[in-house]
Amino acid sequence: MPPKRIPATANIVDLDSDEEGGAGPPPGFYNTHSKPSISAKLQNKPPTTITTLSTSTTDGGAAVAANCRPLDNRSFWKAGAYEIGPARSTVFQGDLEHARVHPKFLHSNATSHKWAFGAIAELLDNAVDEIENGATFVNVDRIYNTKDNSPALLFQDDGGGMNPECMRKCMSLGYSSKTSNTTIGQYGNGFKTSTMRLGADVIVFSRANQSGRATQSVGLLSYTFLRRTRQDDVIVPMIDFDISDNWAVPIIYSSNDDWSSNLKTILEWSPFTSKDDLLLQFENIGSHGTKIIIYNLWMNDEGIYELNFDDDDEDIRLRDEANQGNAPITSKKVLEQRSHLSYRMRFSLRAYASILYLKKLTNFKIILRGKPVEQFSIADDLKHTKKVTYAPQGMGLKEATVETIIGFIKEAPALGVCGFNVYHKNRLIRPYWKVTADGNSRGSGVVGVLEANYIEPAHDKQDFARSTLYVKLEARLKQMVSDYWKAHCHLMGHAIPGTRVQNKSTTQPQTEDVRGTYHKSATVQQTFGLESDPHLQTPLDDASLDQMCEENIQLFKRCEEYKKKQDKMTQTIEDLEKELEQTRAKSARLLSQMGIQRK
Repeated sequence: MPPKRIPATANIVDLDSDEEGGAGPPPGFYNTHSKPSISAKLQNKPPTTITTLSTSTTDGGAAVAANCRPLDNRSFWKAGAYEIGPARSTVFQGDLEHARVHPKFLHSNATSHKWAFGAIAELLDNAVDEIENGATFVNVDRIYNTKDNSPALLFQDDGGGMNPECMRKCMSLGYSSKTSNTTIGQYGNGFKTSTMRLGADVIVFSRANQSGRATQSVGLLSYTFLRRTRQDDVIVPMIDFDISDNWAVPIIYSSNDDWSSNLKTILEWSPFTSKDDLLLQFENIGSHGTKIIIYNLWMNDEGIYELNFDDDDEDIRLRDEANQGNAPITSKKVLEQRSHLSYRMRFSLRAYASILYLKKLTNFKIILRGKPVEQFSIADDLKHTKKVTYAPQGMGLKEATVETIIGFIKEAPALGVCGFNVYHKNRLIRPYWKVTADGNSRGSGVVGVLEANYIEPAHDKQDFARSTLYVKLEARLKQMVSDYWKAHCHLMGHAIPGTRVQNKSTTQPQTEDVRGTYHKSATVQQTFGLESDPHLQTPLDDASLDQMCEENIQLFKRCEEYKKKQDKMTQTIEDLEKELEQTRAKSARLLSQMGIQRK
């Protein structure tokens, strides 16, 4: 039996013709001298008129059906909970139009991003990776879906773009076209997880000029389409054009009917109602680049959009995270705490993006809602800094070294913000990682910055995989905080660990000499009336630290073994209890039968 196909009701359009009868090139005309503009042709304000969803006719004569309404459940964490009814398979003829995986996987795969800003960071990474292909900016903004006036999220860069083959790899699950060890992520699985985490649907426009051939492509990944049409495969309709001769000529892989079927599906389930509307999206891309539009954005449990575009015209905020700070502010300290970058980055995309990359991006701008993000160096904002070099051991590491900048935040000792900001290949993975125990004042105000390229990050790039190297790094950072605190805590007015105050009444405040430098430790001890403790331990060397790490790892493994044995014993007890219940039930039945026979 031949596979099912989407009915080819939309006629293929001859894009070389002038359909309106006027002179000049059609929309999407390719101009080799055009430059990208980040503001042209974007619906940045709510449209005054809303296109009717019931029957909108395309230029090819096909009516756009009304079944493209959003999903009934717009909460991301509940969108995957639906009954799988009778499914139907739709097969596009041609080259790599879909992956053999159920649409539910799109949602479950996206749940790896617990934090919406982590998903946005993935898309920023893709644009930053395009710097090596000439990218100079990525624009992040809110636009509007003209079909229903709902907000949509735009990502646009002027990188190398994607040709038809790269576009299909971008839309395929589990494929990565990463070719460099320095890139963070290159349209691999992260593109699908991040876009599906932010909204139910995404449409991608990309223009590329590779191997002497200029092309432009449109691809649609629509969870709404897959759910509404009860597909059992992930169908990704795409259309491609050859623009080498400055005219957009459709690239036909199998038949005109298949190309038209892809076009019709895109028009039915995207924010655009005609072929001309699609081609207009290429006008501000220039000769190469990519535009991503995420629409049908997810909402929270209260039915309000998860992303907040209204409180700040120059920022995108996380509504639920920001609302956690709406409680009445009872003290100046709480106000200062909430104004610190470590707190603001939880709900402000501008704050988070400012520290997302360790090194300054040269000749590249992240433009958030029309205003460039100013990159911020956490290390440059510290005081009394110290540089510590750590040489991790094991796992085949030979010459790997980690350089850490550690110091006090400028607000110390008033603020107790602390933790290490750990980067991987220039990308922030763990911000303000607190390695000291809660409730312990030691390390208060101490912040560090380091780049650990030898440890693999987790799938969502918001943490590191729990490995032996991770355990050793955590132990080394704890020791680093302890050593720094012992040597520098007196600068913030804290007592040095292992010392005691002889006479509090004669204690004098800490003084600074005329050159602006603090006295040596002996002078400081005299100033505070401190006496060295003979039991004060010296810092551990790397060999002792590695030995402690190995012992901790062995203890951890033994603990895991005991947990497995406990689980096995618990399961055995449950099985025996079930068997006992069955035996009791059987005994009761036998007794009942015996009583009946006696009567």
